[in-house]
Amino acid sequence: MYGDFALVYDRLMRGVDYEAWAAHYRALLGSSGVKDGALVLETACGTGNLTLLLAKHYKVLPSDASSEMLSVAAQKAKAAGLDLTFVQQDMQRLSAHRKADAVVCACDGVNYLTSDKALSAFFTSAYEALKPGGVLAFDVSTIDKLSRVLGNAPQVERGEEISYIWENAWQECESKLYLSLSLFEKQKDGRYLRIDEEQVQKGWSEQELKAALQKAGFKTIKACGNFTFSAPRENSQRMHLIAQK
Repeated sequence: MYGDFALVYDRLMRGVDYEAWAAHYRALLGSSGVKDGALVLETACGTGNLTLLLAKHYKVLPSDASSEMLSVAAQKAKAAGLDLTFVQQDMQRLSAHRKADAVVCACDGVNYLTSDKALSAFFTSAYEALKPGGVLAFDVSTIDKLSRVLGNAPQVERGEEISYIWENAWQECESKLYLSLSLFEKQKDGRYLRIDEEQVQKGWSEQELKAALQKAGFKTIKACGNFTFSAPRENSQRMHLIAQK
């Protein structure tokens, strides 16, 4: 996952308001006592769009399982004049040189944990990576979004430089969304490079996530919906959770 796709990921995500994401995470962390200058372990950092914004306020240690994504992220950080160390590691097996004040996993990272075992491994790993009183903050696309908004709704985009066919299939019995993306990028010689990407996202309920966090040892857990500090509603499209060690 995210091999050749890393080369065009940012062009597909150009409509995402990362400034708003960073501001909300800063507010979430601040509400749990994480101050500017704190050590933040960011996992599933992708191409670093959020990383660079978080680095304005925290000492960020970014990581991702994809070397291709990390390569793009490192180039961005260098261009921005930031001295960041990007680490390739699985979010289910986090490690750092010292305990962190916070662990952040943004932009659907937890949706890609598609089993109870994987979810538990991440939460346990995050718990162990945190100092006492540290917090884990993450977000997920909700079941309502995956099933009703994205599920079984193909998307087609035709652009000058890049086009794609994006097909989704929601499986209610598994609470999983199967994504199939065929992307065509125009090359300098006029030919098109085809990139095929297959992904699976798991729809986790608030109750499932809270139960798994409690099992991992977290005590104070709060869920918020749609970039607010209010409880998620039935039709919320995104849910943020923050849990304290």
